[in-house]
Amino acid sequence: MNIPFEISGLRIEDFTYELPPERIASFPLEKRDQSRLLVCKEPEITSSRFHKLADFLEPGSLMVLNNTRVVQARLEFFKETGARIEIFCLEPLTPVTDVQQALGHLSPVTWQCLVGNAKKWKNGQLSLENKVSELKLSAEMLSRKGEEFEIAFSWQPGSLSFGEVLEQAGKTPLPPYITREASEGDKKTYQTVFAKDDGSVAAPTAGLHFTPEVFKSLGLKGIDHRFLTLHVGAGTFKPVSCHTIGGHQMHSEQFLVDRSLVEALINHQGKVIGVGTTSMRTLESLYWLGLKLLNGYRPGNDPAQIGQWEPYLPGLKPEPKEALKAIIDWFERNGVNALQGETSLIIVPGYKFRLVDVLVTNFHQPRSTLLLLVAAFAGPVWKAAYQFALNNDFRFLSYGDSCLFFRNEKES
Repeated sequence: MNIPFEISGLRIEDFTYELPPERIASFPLEKRDQSRLLVCKEPEITSSRFHKLADFLEPGSLMVLNNTRVVQARLEFFKETGARIEIFCLEPLTPVTDVQQALGHLSPVTWQCLVGNAKKWKNGQLSLENKVSELKLSAEMLSRKGEEFEIAFSWQPGSLSFGEVLEQAGKTPLPPYITREASEGDKKTYQTVFAKDDGSVAAPTAGLHFTPEVFKSLGLKGIDHRFLTLHVGAGTFKPVSCHTIGGHQMHSEQFLVDRSLVEALINHQGKVIGVGTTSMRTLESLYWLGLKLLNGYRPGNDPAQIGQWEPYLPGLKPEPKEALKAIIDWFERNGVNALQGETSLIIVPGYKFRLVDVLVTNFHQPRSTLLLLVAAFAGPVWKAAYQFALNNDFRFLSYGDSCLFFRNEKES
């Protein structure tokens, strides 16, 4: 695929910063909306608190949040020798690949997983028991490809779904940079207050700061909100290991969008506020899906697909509402009110934003695709914003503080 060099040649070393380990938040604040809020509207960078978010937003704006729910995707097994084996469930393989359907399936199922201490597990089955619920779970390694494993799970009682099995036996999949053991409290705090649809192995962390009080203040300001679902995969933590972004393979994530959201995006007159990089990625993917539909794409019964580099290819680009109306036409032709898709979209400097005007997000890891997205949205001021946060004792990453960025019109 012929990607313009000004995109593919972006050097990852230009999108990094020094993050001292002690600045990574290991625990959440007791009250979610008391986290600090960095507000960046070039050239001004200021500090506030998240519960005052509405003060910085325009009446008539439409806020979009990701209502995915984190599943307890880490399973801890012990061999008879005492060796500890941890299995991290990534995505389903059989009998279905749709994550929400897969979590509802009965025994047996097969998932793609990461395995901690895999060198101690050469063959045979692993098993664990939950004596309180009488759950007995077995895991069998079927194959390995690179760092990932195909694992078959079976269990008793057979009336339990795999989602219920994970809820009973699993642990919260805290990100790798939080080095402590997951606690029972993480099951609640590493979950947004509006989480609904099971499927993520990482939280949409920008949403962790929201409380009923914050939503009330947004409503009083005349700011409406809607939800979409994107199931966050472990690939969100994958650093860019190549020298230029053109060599990076972006991870794919499943999303679900209903007709009411698309209609709201068409009909509203104000700003669109994306809460989190996951909401941003889904919203922008909707534009490119609409473009594909206008050009004759028909996904059929399979999830709609958005490729990594599609936005960077030459060709005529319609206005956003024209692309969104093509999705409405697709709903009507197919007699449905929801759209399932998978997106591998990568957003890097040089990307032209089509739908999102304002971004609520957390601070992201150096050399990550999430940081590249922020740089694309905010422009070069992202460096000053992150330095401001470092200089003023902000807390970083998943359990850390939040940012409010306004789109840099010069960049897009």
